[in-house]
Formats: sequence, structure tokens, C-alpha cells
Amino acid sequence: MAAPVLEPTELARSAAPHEQARTLPGAAYHHAEVFAWEQQTLFPGAWVCVGRASELAESGHRRALMIGAQPVIVTRDAQGELHALSNVCRHRGHEVLGVGDSSGSTLQCPYHGWVYGLNGRLRGGPRLRATPRFDRTDPSHALLSLPLAEWGGWIFVSASTQPPSFAAWMEGLGALLGAYELSRLRTAVTHTYEVAANWKLLVENYHECYHCDQIHPELCRVSAPLSGYDLPRRGAWRGGTMELLDGAETMSLDGRSDGVVMRGVSTELRRTIYYLSAFPNLLLSVHPDYVMTHLLRPVAPDRTAVTCSWLFPPEALDRDRFDPSYAVDFWDVTNRQDWAACEGVQRGVVAVGYRQGPFSADEAAVHQFVQQIANAYLEGSPAAVLAVPET
Repeated sequence: MAAPVLEPTELARSAAPHEQARTLPGAAYHHAEVFAWEQQTLFPGAWVCVGRASELAESGHRRALMIGAQPVIVTRDAQGELHALSNVCRHRGHEVLGVGDSSGSTLQCPYHGWVYGLNGRLRGGPRLRATPRFDRTDPSHALLSLPLAEWGGWIFVSASTQPPSFAAWMEGLGALLGAYELSRLRTAVTHTYEVAANWKLLVENYHECYHCDQIHPELCRVSAPLSGYDLPRRGAWRGGTMELLDGAETMSLDGRSDGVVMRGVSTELRRTIYYLSAFPNLLLSVHPDYVMTHLLRPVAPDRTAVTCSWLFPPEALDRDRFDPSYAVDFWDVTNRQDWAACEGVQRGVVAVGYRQGPFSADEAAVHQFVQQIANAYLEGSPAAVLAVPET
């Protein structure tokens, strides 16, 4: 079912080739029914990043979260295996765990006390043995199992029982970033932000540096806004590169790195920064010496929670007195500049003067993302983000 409220003719303009395309209609960024459709259909049917596998490293670790409107639990069992489960008790539908991280050898519903293993299988409940013909081993009593995949050290979950192929979703991205050995990176610092803007505006802003001359003086001192190139379209991810200016070692306030270049990064790659988005909620900024990520969680049509993490190779973190602030301080300044810009756009998309606007030649990746969204709205399916044609 197509997304409500939005006019197909307006969405067709957004899905058009670059030179003819227009931005999304304003309602896509602020209308409650559009947001509800995204929460009920788009996010649950996509492959959503729920964090690093290292955050659930210990047996018995449990993470309850929402994927769109769907409550989900991710667990690691005693054998070290990860599971994604619907956070809905098979008895009367109460949530089994409240949102957040916890630990335990089982999952117990707080309503009537039904107990499940970390793999979702029913262990038992009060007085169930006295219930005639009740068989707790019947698979229909287990928590619904959901698709889960690991990639680059991150966990991805779909809240759909029949999601698109994960291999197709991430096609080619692992090979592109192989030199960075993403799975071995470790998180040093995490910041959280709440931005008064629709989640799509954050992705759009991330995918272009057309604005950099205007609002990012620190960035422009270490990387040229018009440098780099857009990557060919593959899977559900999009992005491109930028190049460091001569004399800059990495993206930092003074251009210097206090870290360690990743062991697989070639001399050529030392000048390159990748800016990539894995649809719908993971943004990857890949530097020669660290990776910064943004994990987006839509809170309301006009509000997005962002978890920003800085990851480094073990060789850096194991050094005496290693200080990641050279990377953290730079991006904290830049993030806040971006959030202010996104909030300014949010105020504009609800105004009477808003119209669907054209894309500049420097906004190819933004256009590709808008095409993905427009196709998903038109087709009523998250899988439509895989079918954006070349332009």
C-alpha cells in the first residue's frame, strides 16, 4: 500500500532523473500520516542497524528496542549466537522487555510470568502444567524469530518475516571498504543528539557538501567541498568520497591525526574520506585512521535521535594516553552546524512558501536518496529502494 497523503504526481517528480527531479513534497517531512507509514511499513520492512555486535558481546546480553512501530529484542545466548525476536509475549501480547539493555539467562513477561529462552523458545509459565494438553515445546508458543545479519561488526535486523535479501541490500559495500577491516574497529566515544528535524533531512544533508562553504569553515580547511566523486549505485546504500587537502592527515580541527592509519589502508586511500549511508538509518564516515557513524532513530515527524560513535583500530586504542578528541571535537562542531541547518530546513518545509525544488549538479547522492524514498512511497514497499534506475 502506497504511503498516504502524498500525491503520486509530486512523488513522480522526486523519482525523475537528476536534471528533471525535484525534492520531496513538504508533507513527506512533517505529516503525521507519512511518519506513521514509515514507522509501520518502511522501517520494519528494511534492514535497520541496531548497533555494534560488541555492544552485545556477553552471553545473556539483551537489547529491547523499537524498529519503527515494531518492538524487538536482540539477544546473545549461552552459545554466543545472536537472535532477533519479536518483543511480544505469545500469551496475551504484553511486551516481554522494556526498551533498553539488560542481562539475564531468560526472558520473562512481566504480565503473567511466561518465561522464554534467549532463543525465544517457551520455557514455561505459572501453572501451565495444569493446563490440559498444553505443550510448551510447540513452536507456535515461541517468540517470533526475526531476520538478523552481521556486517562489518554491526547488527542489522528486519522486523519483517520476509525482508529483501541482505546480500542485495549491502551489495558491493563490503568489498569497497575491505581495506578498513570494519569488524575489528572498537568504539572509543559515543555522543547522543536530538535534532528538531525529520530523519530524511539529516540523510539529505549528509549526502552533499554543496552547503559546506556556507556553514563549515573548519571542514573546508582540511577538505575541499567539490573534491571526490559519487559512487555507482548498488544495493540500498549510497554515497561518495571527498579528498583531504595537501598537508591534512585526516578530518580534524588542525588536520593532524593523533591516531594510527588502519593497517590495510593504501597510500592512495590515505587522502580519501568515504561518506556512505546504509538505508535507512546508518551513516558511515570512513577516514584513514577512524570511522565515525551516525545511527538515526526517528522520534516524531520533526524530531530525530542520533547516536554518533567514533571507532578506531586496536593499534590506536592500545597506545598509552591515546586521546580520540582530535576526531571527536572536529565532528562535534561539524555535527552541530549540520543539525542547525537541518532544523532550519524543517521550519521551511512546513511553510506556505515551500515548493519542491531542483537539485544542483553537486547533489547527485541526495537525488539518489530522494529517488529511493519516492519509489518506496509510490510502491508501498521498502524493497523499492533497491530498484532506483541509473540516470
